[in-house]
Amino acid sequence: MPDPLPDRVEEILAYLREVEPGRDLLAKAVAMRLRRAAHYVNTEIRRRLTPLQMDLWEMELLSTLLREGGRVPIGTLQDVAQLTPGAITNRITRLERVGHVARTIDPDDRRQVIVSLTEGGRTHAGEVIEANDQAQRATLDRMDPAILLRLADDLRTFLVAVEVPRRGGS
Repeated sequence: MPDPLPDRVEEILAYLREVEPGRDLLAKAVAMRLRRAAHYVNTEIRRRLTPLQMDLWEMELLSTLLREGGRVPIGTLQDVAQLTPGAITNRITRLERVGHVARTIDPDDRRQVIVSLTEGGRTHAGEVIEANDQAQRATLDRMDPAILLRLADDLRTFLVAVEVPRRGGS
């Protein structure tokens, strides 16, 4: 099997091998390639979301609401988006201002804020999700489906390993 074509990361790794022979660069190679791959996918998604006047974070919040049945405690959105309480509140306020979501107090727990999709938000979420799907397909359409399947499985394994809460407080 011939050597694969070098990518930009390989150029950086070659330099590092020269200046620091013996250094283990596997983690760096994986991290750099993940970051670059995410950049290409996110750039195409942003390009397709711009005509819909939507940012990537808005799509993520609206699609989470859609997946969860249209009503979610604000803490769930905060966890999914990996944001601080202040940041999620600001983003929900922006979505509320354009009529995509509404906030209510949970009648069973008055300390809990529930975020709900409006009908306009539901419609917009569908448009945005379709634009996102098209962007993902356009970015990955040159790849062999067998390689994509293997990559999806390997990335799932990686995410399970890093997303599982660490035991014993470490």
